[in-house]
Amino acid sequence: MNRKGILVVVSGFSGVGKGTLMHCLTERYGYYALSISATTRAPREGEEDGREYFFRTKEEFEKLIEEDRLIEYACYCGNYYGTPRDYVEDQMEQGRDVILEIEFQGALKIREQYPDALLLFVMPPDTQTLVERLRGRGTETDEVIRARLAQAVEESGQVEHYDYMIINDDLDQSVEEVHRLIDSQHNKINRNLDFVRQIQEEIKAFAKGE
Repeated sequence: MNRKGILVVVSGFSGVGKGTLMHCLTERYGYYALSISATTRAPREGEEDGREYFFRTKEEFEKLIEEDRLIEYACYCGNYYGTPRDYVEDQMEQGRDVILEIEFQGALKIREQYPDALLLFVMPPDTQTLVERLRGRGTETDEVIRARLAQAVEESGQVEHYDYMIINDDLDQSVEEVHRLIDSQHNKINRNLDFVRQIQEEIKAFAKGE
C-alpha cells in the first residue's frame, strides 16, 4: 500500500517554542519535511537559496501568485512570504509528511485548499510561562513583548479552527505527542479508501470461491 504524505500546519503564540519543537521532531524522525517558504527579502549572512528560503525577486514572486503556484502568501514589512505548492506536493507524493509552521491566517487558507490537512496549535502550559519565555530571549523590549501578547489575544480566538492543541510544557513529551498525532492520521479510513476497496473485492472473490 502506497503511503502518501500528510500536510501538517503548526501555529502558536510567539515565544511558545514552535521552532524548537519542530526542529526536535525532524531531528528525531528524519522522514518529516519542513516546508521551505519563498520570500522577496534579501538573504542574510549564511543563508542559502533552497535551504532557509527560496529567495525570489518581487517580479518572480508575483508571477508565482498569478500562476497559482503558492498555497498561501502574505506581505510583512514590505516583503512577500509564501508556501510554494510544487515543493509541498512533490514531498507529499514521495510519502513525506510536510510540516508548515505558519500563522493562523495562512492556516485557514490551507484548510480551504486541503480539507484533510492536520492543524495543530501549540499552547503554553500557562500565560506566565509564555511571558517568561518571551523575556528569556533577551532580545525584545517590554513594548515588543506587550505587542506580541496583544497578538496572542487575537490568535487565541482562532484556536477553535484547529484540530488539536499541543501544550508545550515538556519538550520531549510534546515531540512525541505531535509524532503520534501525525502518524495516526495515516490510518484514517478516508485516507485509505483504495486499500479498503481492494480488500472488499478480495473478500468477495474468496467468498464466491474464486
